[in-house]
Amino acid sequence: MRKFESMDGQMLIGGVKASEIVKKYGSPVYVTDEDAVRSNYRAVFNAFDRCMPTRINYACKANTNLAILRILQQEGSSIDAVSIGEVEACLRAGFTPDRILYTGVNVSTPELRAVASLNVPINIDSLSELRRLAMIDPHLPISFRVNPEVGAGHHEKVVTGARSTKFGIPRDRIVEAYAEAVQLGFRPMGLHCHIGAGVQVVEPFVKATEALVSIVQSLERDLGLHLDFVDIGGGIGIPYHPEDHAMDLDLLARSITSLIKEGTSVKRIVLEPGRYIIADTTVLLTTVVDIKETPDRTFAGVDAGFNTLVRPAFYGSFHHVAVANKFDLPGEATYDVVGPICESGDHLAKERRLPRLGEGDIICVYDAGAYGFSMASNYNMRPLPREVLVHKGTANLIREGQSMEDLLRDQRIPSRLMI
Repeated sequence: MRKFESMDGQMLIGGVKASEIVKKYGSPVYVTDEDAVRSNYRAVFNAFDRCMPTRINYACKANTNLAILRILQQEGSSIDAVSIGEVEACLRAGFTPDRILYTGVNVSTPELRAVASLNVPINIDSLSELRRLAMIDPHLPISFRVNPEVGAGHHEKVVTGARSTKFGIPRDRIVEAYAEAVQLGFRPMGLHCHIGAGVQVVEPFVKATEALVSIVQSLERDLGLHLDFVDIGGGIGIPYHPEDHAMDLDLLARSITSLIKEGTSVKRIVLEPGRYIIADTTVLLTTVVDIKETPDRTFAGVDAGFNTLVRPAFYGSFHHVAVANKFDLPGEATYDVVGPICESGDHLAKERRLPRLGEGDIICVYDAGAYGFSMASNYNMRPLPREVLVHKGTANLIREGQSMEDLLRDQRIPSRLMI
């Protein structure tokens, strides 16, 4: 969990007081520290690149803000995209098609055609997708996603590598898939898997890599194929709890790359961190609007709910919270931090010891950069919030908040209902 400095009891984010950000841009608001984004990218890239040539495909589903994409483009990152919308956003942010790898699941033919028309390499998820792509462009660079039968993650809903999930070509059919691809005219360039999200230990990555190495050996032996890369996917977790330890990136890199180098002729590793790069760079600032005491607990009502940050309601996820304008004060009372959504599950935090709260105080929700804004919604007809980027004491608006007019603009009432 990232540590923040303070000045006169006020929380600082990238050298800017959280209270000043709320005063200028309103609340709720997402705030990202540019230097933290760059630092996280360099940490994961350097850990692996010291062991073997490395390509980082930032999993942009975690956060697709154009300014953040542009920062990573400048850092030399490539992209893992899962939709045509993400592909278009990354192209707009300055990524060239060869720096994007499209990994969709249950891809429609129109979307497949749209991605191929942009000359973006495609990571094939099924034999159906392979055969449909062959009719569109059999010369497009491709790789394959295999289901490694190794699953892990912080919640059952984010485990993607288990045998029972919808993702990837079954492991016992993957060599057959490569053989068919060659017959169709493709030259497969890589092999990919993804085990799940928020994995905090090395062992599942090692098991998945062992599965990939075994497949590569079969491809080299049986088909004479020599791949350009092995892609171990993403899923590196972060410490959401203050007492959690961060992943040992150096141990992870050494453990995985040694298997690839010793067992195959592959010269490059690809990985797809999203959460690791962006989660702890961003906080959600939300204002206390109501204090309600009940016989069982005290609720701190704020102006952000699961429409703004859905992870606690959806996954039961923990996010550390602090009082940004009372940052140095000790906890005096226990609160549930709840939002304005008409659902009993609208909690951002439960039973947290915080300084005595009053209306107008600013709650900072930590580690909100991954799957925060990107999973936000307009539920209860609430507009999406602003996003702000801070850098060495300056703040810039990087996404305007929605208005009620934005929410209603595209709706239509048939004329017969107006009579």
